[in-house]
Amino acid sequence: MPESPRWLVKVGREDEARYILGRLRGESGDDAEKSEAEFQDIHNICELERKTAKQQNYLHMFLGIGSGKLHTGRRVQLVVWLQIMQEWIGIAGITVYGPRIFAIAGIAPKDQLWVTGLNDITYMLSTLVCVFTLDRIGRRWTLYWGSVGMGISPFLVGGLSRIGQNAAVGSSTKTGAGIAATFFVFLFTAIFGATWLTVPWLYPAEIFPLEIRSKGNAWGVVGWSIGNGWLGLLCPVMFAAINEKTLYIFGICNAITIPMVWALYPETNQRTLEEMNLVFASDSIWNWEAEKNFTILKEQNPQLVQAARGGSLAVANLDGAGRRHGTIETIELNEV
Repeated sequence: MPESPRWLVKVGREDEARYILGRLRGESGDDAEKSEAEFQDIHNICELERKTAKQQNYLHMFLGIGSGKLHTGRRVQLVVWLQIMQEWIGIAGITVYGPRIFAIAGIAPKDQLWVTGLNDITYMLSTLVCVFTLDRIGRRWTLYWGSVGMGISPFLVGGLSRIGQNAAVGSSTKTGAGIAATFFVFLFTAIFGATWLTVPWLYPAEIFPLEIRSKGNAWGVVGWSIGNGWLGLLCPVMFAAINEKTLYIFGICNAITIPMVWALYPETNQRTLEEMNLVFASDSIWNWEAEKNFTILKEQNPQLVQAARGGSLAVANLDGAGRRHGTIETIELNEV
């Protein structure tokens, strides 16, 4: 297995990087030209990242100090909050407090542990789904359909659990409500495994420049730790105080993630790290503004990432209303 061309360029082994790109893209005719163009893109972006990333300790990354058009502070916030919401959509509560949830749903004590184990097996197998869907529909749509499915399930589990608790012991209503509630717990877990389990861990590796990629992933772990620890401490309190209504909170959190992802999180699917630097070159936090800016760059620069050659980025000059002036100005990536 060859090393990544980006890593080879980063450590100064440029001949090896050029050779591997040639073997991957082709070594003759147009393929050779495309391979060399890609090598130049990687080389130029690595040089840009070295100029700015030397200033990027963890505090500077968090505050965005000195990152200029790389906007690393924005990227840190995105990965931290994506991981926090990964926990608050309910998976920590479902997996850790599964037996309690199944008890609320009316499952007999002798069955609660094996049903919880079966749910965890379903969770594991469901992760295979994203192998076939993640690159077909993209990261954003993966999160969307996951949020919709998981948003509906907790409300149904909570409502059915309440019906089961109010029904007479041994009645068909109680049994049916418990079975239905258990099914939707399984459905919630399976959808999470196929969607939100994967994307928050993948996203940091796809949006941070190579030089600070490992630190970017570390910030994602920080977000996960905050979300998991926070929810883990609150779950027993919430279940004790409001019982099955805790599940409604999870449903609401899922609903919150839909506009959050739509407004703030750019799509990374089928985009290179160099292209993501161009996406984040926009000074606006809103995704539609970043995509608009990126589209303008593509229109005026057919060889998109070649616009970064020589340590600069082509950025569209827009007025306050977002209208295009028809000019492109070159702005240094590390210009504040």
